[in-house]
Amino acid sequence: MLRKKTFTGGVHPPEFKSEGEKKKVETCPAPKTAIIPVSQHIGAPAQPVVERGDTVKIGDVVAKAGGFVSAPVHATISGKVKKIEKRPHPLGQNVLSVIIENDQADEWNPDIQFDEQYEKQSTAEMIQRISAAGLAGMGGATFPTHVKVKPPDNKKIDTVILNGAECEPFLTADHRLMLEEPERVLKGLQLIMRILGAQTGLIGIENNKPDAVRVMKAKVNELGLPYKVTSLPVKYPQGAEKQLIKALKNRKVPAGGLPMDVGCVVQNVGTAAAVYDAIAYKKPLIERIVSVAGPAIKEPKNLLVRIGTPFAEVLECCGGPTEEMGKLIMGGPMMGLAQYTLDAPVIKGTSGLIAMKETQSFRPPETVCISCAHCVDVCPMGLVPKALGQFVKHERYNDAKSYHILDCIECGSCSYVCPAHINLVHLVKFGKLKVIEQQKKAG
Repeated sequence: MLRKKTFTGGVHPPEFKSEGEKKKVETCPAPKTAIIPVSQHIGAPAQPVVERGDTVKIGDVVAKAGGFVSAPVHATISGKVKKIEKRPHPLGQNVLSVIIENDQADEWNPDIQFDEQYEKQSTAEMIQRISAAGLAGMGGATFPTHVKVKPPDNKKIDTVILNGAECEPFLTADHRLMLEEPERVLKGLQLIMRILGAQTGLIGIENNKPDAVRVMKAKVNELGLPYKVTSLPVKYPQGAEKQLIKALKNRKVPAGGLPMDVGCVVQNVGTAAAVYDAIAYKKPLIERIVSVAGPAIKEPKNLLVRIGTPFAEVLECCGGPTEEMGKLIMGGPMMGLAQYTLDAPVIKGTSGLIAMKETQSFRPPETVCISCAHCVDVCPMGLVPKALGQFVKHERYNDAKSYHILDCIECGSCSYVCPAHINLVHLVKFGKLKVIEQQKKAG
């Protein structure tokens, strides 16, 4: 009997993709002033290497990596460094940022150009180009890519999985990338597999994108590549690494483990395309596709946006928000972050900006848990969210740890189905911070 390619748990929220998925990617005008945060990735913040008054070209490094698990950031417009100061950041705090005033010359660093010999690069040289380009996971996790493609020597990788699931409602950026630039994505996969020495290449796409499945399969055949494109059942969070590995390889990442523990590396399709750009063109990550959608945006679009463009200018490119907007979310509505200002800029992990109406922007009052166990049924990690929430409320962090709170992937499925409107994912996020604090104190 054929195995159904899926995972345990999960939910199926309304998709709201029908309008955005038909919109070809347009280019958003470069910002008048770019705000480039030094922290756009997991790991140590980058360290500024420019000063006020310096002139920069597109692709120039403005802050170098602050450690191995870090990534440099680059100028995304040409112009003059106006200030280096703390500015609002999409993650909710003020972060040191390099402020560049656009000279409208759009002048690029001359080193960024196609290298006809790129396929002859050694593995070490390819990783160096990825590192120099400042790549970080473009699905939203923002883990530095050069670290992910360099696992420890004792972790043999046999499979690379490209994540084209894009399971969050409203988001269609990856969908459009696969339709419009499939070859760029596949060439990135080729390079990642070569770096890792992997034998198997898989591409997982939810079956609500049949056109993307067809296009990717056709391009795989046209290029004569041995990769398999799989149409997956629509279920959130299909795009999470561990759930994608379970669905496509039937391998279970152990508690506290990573995909490399089961011989897999998962990359977003956007990251794969950026890997190709970095190795073939030495092009840094200076722009990305952003889905701008939601019931409170006048004209939903998929936009190619320069990193550092303020949210207000991105929304303006879509006709602006309606008067009904009550909340702007960066990312999808399940795992995204509500924004407190439109002055924050697009960063490497900005997959979408979702404008919700005022009437959709409040959470019903929390009531008493009725022990219905819906949260347990949908948890894709097999956890007991109700118990974790209770442990955190009563500051029983050791108990929360023993119930594997650190394995929570914060997908929000538990909060989505809770009939008592208990914000379980918020409690779990807080509890994880407390458990990690305790671990650090204990050494």
